[in-house]
Parts: sequence; structure tokens; C-alpha cells
Amino acid sequence: MRTIGLMSGTSLDGVDAAWVETDGEAIGRIGPTVTLPYDPGLRRDLRRLLDLAPALAPDDAFLADCVRRLTDRHANAVARIRELAWESFREGADLIGFHGQTILHRPPPIRPGRNAATAAEALRQPGSTWQVGDAALLARLTNLPVAHDFRSADVAAGGQGAPLVPIVHAALAAALPKPLAVLNLGGVGNVTWIGEGDELIAFDTGPANGPLDDWARKSTGRDYDKDGHLALAGEPDAAVLGRLMAHPYLEAPPPKSLDRLDFSRALHEAGADRLTPQDGAATLATFCALCVAAAGRHFPAPPLQWLVGGGGRRNPAIMRALSGALEAPVRPVEVAGWNGDALEAQAFGVLAARVRRGLAITFPGTTGVAEPMAGGRVVEP
Repeated sequence: MRTIGLMSGTSLDGVDAAWVETDGEAIGRIGPTVTLPYDPGLRRDLRRLLDLAPALAPDDAFLADCVRRLTDRHANAVARIRELAWESFREGADLIGFHGQTILHRPPPIRPGRNAATAAEALRQPGSTWQVGDAALLARLTNLPVAHDFRSADVAAGGQGAPLVPIVHAALAAALPKPLAVLNLGGVGNVTWIGEGDELIAFDTGPANGPLDDWARKSTGRDYDKDGHLALAGEPDAAVLGRLMAHPYLEAPPPKSLDRLDFSRALHEAGADRLTPQDGAATLATFCALCVAAAGRHFPAPPLQWLVGGGGRRNPAIMRALSGALEAPVRPVEVAGWNGDALEAQAFGVLAARVRRGLAITFPGTTGVAEPMAGGRVVEP
């Protein structure tokens, strides 16, 4: 299939789109990619939705307006990718993978040793996950079938609902030496550990760009800490970091996942909001790296290297902190020939094909679901 994967992550910065040729297992040609930023008004309103989501009604008028504008932006990204794919290959697309924008993620409680029995227990305390976006409207606007709703079936079955991309990381890394860790730094960090026998373990590491973006916006009025200038000008606060690293999430064994705002209270209680703009940014960049180091303690064997994707790899303060906190080499995913800006969009193109074919998209080692599980739905134009 020729798919267009779409991803709008927890950084709330825009839509990444990518063209991929795949059957959901093997990855063939990788085509053009594009990023369309959200306009400031939409980004502001989506950030407001994060705060409103726990009490938001599905028919709320403000929500409906945001969903329409967000879906239109995704349709624009599809149109641009189709133009670029035609220029490159003289080919179109068969299917869209539409993740939507996560505004709430409350997975089942984290439990050690998740298996069929504990997954059954999780069903008695169900979680919830909410990605907004109108798949039916997107299908009409693009005249293409749209695979969507990738997470809810897993959560309903007692899984964490995240991360979803590890099976794609494994496909991309088939020829690379292992054990290998693939780290994605968006608003939240997530890692995939791939063993020598292609065993997969994946989970959210902790806050990544999200708190740092919010801090930069509060301190400077800019949407993020461009090139790490703010963080590199400060010093991390050891006392604040000590309090943050005591958070129980970091010691909890995987599978586990986070909402973008899960650490907001902890950051406030640790005193992060009393730091200078520079020291606060340095502290948050270092905290991101220390969360990743804590995640590494849950791997069966240390990775030979860490490959880093997502916007965080462009922040020199974060990358320097990672290199200091981790024993293995830390490199951007580009050293493996991957596109770190488009990797998650490409992954949702692959996952769309898996949904279309009824293949598993979540696994015991990635979300804690009791057995490999298909998910997602396809809506026709």
C-alpha cells in the first residue's frame, strides 16, 4: 500500500506528514515528508483543550471548532504530500493513517508483571484516552480511506494505549546491531528497547519537550527553547532535580505511559517555577535526560547505542545532558539513515496498513496488553 501517515504530537506544534510504501510489515520506498505548523491561535486553543479535557463534553462547541480547524490542517498536509509524491514517483496514495491530537491520556493503573491476570484486573479499573480529529471529515476532504482510533481498543483491553510505534522501530532497525534503544523526544519522551532476538520493550520515559516548551513560552514568549539557548545559559538546580527524581513513575516498571500534563503538579511542588528563566530551562532539560537514564534501568540488557528522534534531538542542552547521563553513545536517528522529524508520521503510515490488514499494533512488551492485539478503525470517504 501507498500510505500517508499523519502525526500531531504532544508538543502541539503542527502536523507531520509522510508518504510510505508498506504492507504493514516491510517498509519499501520512503517518500516525501512535510511539516505544517499550527497557527498560533490553533496551538493556543489546543493547549487550552488539555486543561479542559477532563471535564469536557464531547459535543462542546469550542471542542468542535478546534476539531474542524485541526482536521482542515491535516487535510492540507495530505494535499501537499500528494503533490510531492506525484512529483517524485508519479504515484498517489491508497490510505491515510490519522493519529489525531491527544488531549487526554489516562491509562489503567501501572502494575508490575502485567499478564493475562493483571490485564483482567486492569479492566476493572479502565483507563481512557482521547485523540481529537474528525476522520470522516478527513476522508471526505481527501477522498481517501482513513485509518484512525489507534489507541482505544488497547486501553479498553487493559493496555496502556502507548507507545504505538515500537513495531515500526523494529522494522526500521532490522539490520542494526542490538540491543538498541530508540528514543523519541516529543512533549513526552518514549523509548523502544529492541533485543538481539527482536524482543520489544517500550514505554514513556517521562516529560521531555512539553514542560520546557511551556517554560520558554512563559519566560520568553517564544514557543520553545530554540537551539537550547535558554537552557545552555543556566545551571540545573540539584535540589529541584532531587525532588523530581523521587516521583514514583520513574521507578515503576513498564509497561507505563503518561499524559503531557502528568508532571505539572510535581514540577510546581518541586519548586521549578521559582527558578530563573535560564536555570529553570537547564533544570527541565536535565530532568528530561535523567528520566531517560532512569528508564534504562528497566531494560534487560544495556543498549549498544541510543538513537534519538523528535524535536528534542535538536536541543543541544538536552543532547548534552543525555550524553552525560547515559553510558552508551547518544546519536540522532539520522546516523541510521532515518528522518527524525518525520519518523512518527512514517510510523502511522505503516500502522495504517497494519490496521487495514488486521495485524497487531500493540503487544505485551509495549503497552502491557495480555496478547498481541489489532486495533484502529478505517473510515471510507
